[in-house]
Formats: sequence, structure tokens, C-alpha cells
Amino acid sequence: MSLPIDLPAISIPEIPLPIEIPEIIHPAIVHFAIAIPVIIFLLEIYNLAAKRRTISAFSLFLVILVAVVMVGAYLTGAVDGKATWDILSTDGQADLKAHKLLGTYLVYASLFLVVLKLLVMAVRKTLGRLFFILVLGGFIALTLFQGKEGGELVYKYGANSQVVADMKSDGDDAKEELEEAEEKLAELQEKFDALSSADKKEEAEAETPAVEEEKKEETPEADKAEEEKAPQAAEDDKKEEAESNETAPSTETNSSN
Repeated sequence: MSLPIDLPAISIPEIPLPIEIPEIIHPAIVHFAIAIPVIIFLLEIYNLAAKRRTISAFSLFLVILVAVVMVGAYLTGAVDGKATWDILSTDGQADLKAHKLLGTYLVYASLFLVVLKLLVMAVRKTLGRLFFILVLGGFIALTLFQGKEGGELVYKYGANSQVVADMKSDGDDAKEELEEAEEKLAELQEKFDALSSADKKEEAEAETPAVEEEKKEETPEADKAEEEKAPQAAEDDKKEEAESNETAPSTETNSSN
């Protein structure tokens, strides 16, 4: 909600009420806050020509009624605003704040209209009546703008919509269930990793004795092979020595001849 001008922040003092205001009363009241000023505007224009005291007095009654309705609209709107705050998006909450601020100004403006109407009735001048009608026209424009923006809060952002509230509640529940499922998945993953590491450790421990046994089995065979090769090598050495001995005499004989 973008206001026509930047309004300074103001507030209305909190007054303790003897009764608790129920929710969803605000829409019914704000319709009167919009319709009654229009009726006053038409009466004032008619009374410019008629100039009847009774019409002016009835107009004053309606102006006072507008001020009462505006206060009621503010109070009920505050209740509905608190009820719908959590389900609104960031933009919706910003618009709700602006809606409340303009509503606060309208409450003070309605009280100003009461005072202005009393002054105009006391002066009894046509110029004063024209000024009152002009101010009333600006007040009506603001109430219409406020009603439009209030409708946007409902239809655009889902303010005070039970369906939207239920959807948000279901979404929150689903989010919680998802978080719980993710936590359980993380726990199961940790357990799986622990079991996998334990299995790998057991496999490694089981493979180590088998390797040692294989080494033990291979060692005697190697020793046997070496033992078998040793006599053969000794025989080979003896043959070589015998051959060398036989070769040596024959060589000596040839050299003597």
C-alpha cells in the first residue's frame, strides 16, 4: 500500500474496554464509515439551497456517528490485524502497517469534522458551509482509498482468510514433518556409515590372518625347493671338479710330448 504522501507516524492511546472485541467485525463496520460520509456530503449540498436548520442538525448527528464508527473501525481493525499478522507476507505486513496508519489519521480527521461542523453551524455562513463540504469531500476520498487498500489486504494477501490460514498451517506442519524426516535421515546415514566402517574393519582383520597363513605356507615350500637345489648344486660342483682333474693330466701329457 503506497499512501499519497508520507505521513508521520502517530498513534491512538490505548483505552481498556469492558468487553473483548471479536474478530471479523471490522468489514461490517468500515462499510458504514464509507457510506455515511457520502450521505452527509449529499445533505450538505442540498442544504446549501434549502438552508434548513433540521437538515443541518441531522447532518451533525451523522458526523458524530461517523466519528464513533471510525473509532469502532480502528479498534476492530486492530484486532483483525493482530489475528492475521502471522499469515501475511512481508509485503502484506508492510501494507497492513500503512493501512493502520491511515486509519489512525481518519479517526482524528473524523473528530476534526465534528468540531468543524459545530463551528460552521455557529457561524451560519455560506462560505463556512462550502469549506465544510470541501473538507468532507477530501475525507470521503481518503475513506474510499482506505477501503480499496483494505480490500487488497484481503484479496491480494489473504488477510483474515480462514482458507489462507489453514493453508499456512498445513504448510507449517509439512515443513516440520520434512525437518523431522531430514533429521531421521541424517541419523540413519550416520548409523549406516558406522556399520559400513565396522564391516570394513572386520573384513580387514579377517584378511590379515589369511595372508599370514599363506606366507607361512609359502615359506616351507621355498625352503624345500632350496634344500632340493642344494644337493644338485653340490653334485654339479663335483662333476666340474672331476672334469677339471681329468683335463689337467691330459694337458700335462701333451705338453711333455
